[in-house]
Amino acid sequence: MKRFPVLFAVLMAFALVAAACGDDDEPSGNQNTTTSGASVPDGPTITIGAQDFGESAILAQVYGQALEAAGYDVDYQALGGFRDLVFSSFENGDINLTAEYAASALEFLNEQAGEATADAQETTDALNGYLTDRGLRATAPSPAVDSNSFVVTQETADSLGLASVSDLAGHDDLTLGGPPDCPTNPFCIPGLQDKYGIDFSDRFVSLDGGGPLTVEALQGDEIKVAILFSTSGVIADEGWVVLEDDQGLINADNVVPVLSDELVDAYGEALVGLLDSISAALTTDELTELNRRFEIDKEDADAIAADWLEGEGLA
Repeated sequence: MKRFPVLFAVLMAFALVAAACGDDDEPSGNQNTTTSGASVPDGPTITIGAQDFGESAILAQVYGQALEAAGYDVDYQALGGFRDLVFSSFENGDINLTAEYAASALEFLNEQAGEATADAQETTDALNGYLTDRGLRATAPSPAVDSNSFVVTQETADSLGLASVSDLAGHDDLTLGGPPDCPTNPFCIPGLQDKYGIDFSDRFVSLDGGGPLTVEALQGDEIKVAILFSTSGVIADEGWVVLEDDQGLINADNVVPVLSDELVDAYGEALVGLLDSISAALTTDELTELNRRFEIDKEDADAIAADWLEGEGLA
């Protein structure tokens, strides 16, 4: 779905307001113009935070390049791999926009209270309840979902008859590998205990958040079950099996931009509308393909994002 014509109309409205309010003798400051000629109000540089995994880098470029094409000043800030660094960077003013994941962000801010649901908008609304006090806002969630998934090799699936997470019950010799927060994350070991009655607490190997350490451990048979991101291009490339979450442990981890109130105050609903149009165009299958190009083909995040945006008419 493309909403660029709507965005153009909104930005043109901003241009008319600026023209009406401006001084004929002195143009108003450092206003930029979009590729279509509409002007963007003066405001702060949009600094987008990217965590240290490929999908985050790609999403930062997707949103950032579209914003640049629309006339906004954009910068990028590399962050570490943990969510506390994202929100401390907002607090410190190091970033004012990032691509988040609705359920995971909500459960981080509510200290794993289990409020996330399978409904993307409901989960995003709950997330906004926690963001408001921080001077932040989540926009509309994207259809693209990247959640944790429980993955095994085809050999393990065949030999043990594994198709769903429930099938792991009774296999007490299997080791689980994943992110360091798994022992306390309600969508990981506690969730497996509550939803499935499966306890991996004594059989867990702390690795990384869906990254190369976890991939290498599964490849090397150091672990039998890996927690990987569902959009990882490695899963299909390796022919691995994603176990069906048949008891509904994983909730709505839809991609959702989070930005500061300062940006909304400066740029208004035109900025929010543009973010919404980018989010709406992105699907889970497309995000998986973008990840495949990054992880398997070893393409650069900025080039991957530029190709996708051009194909969608967003840059």
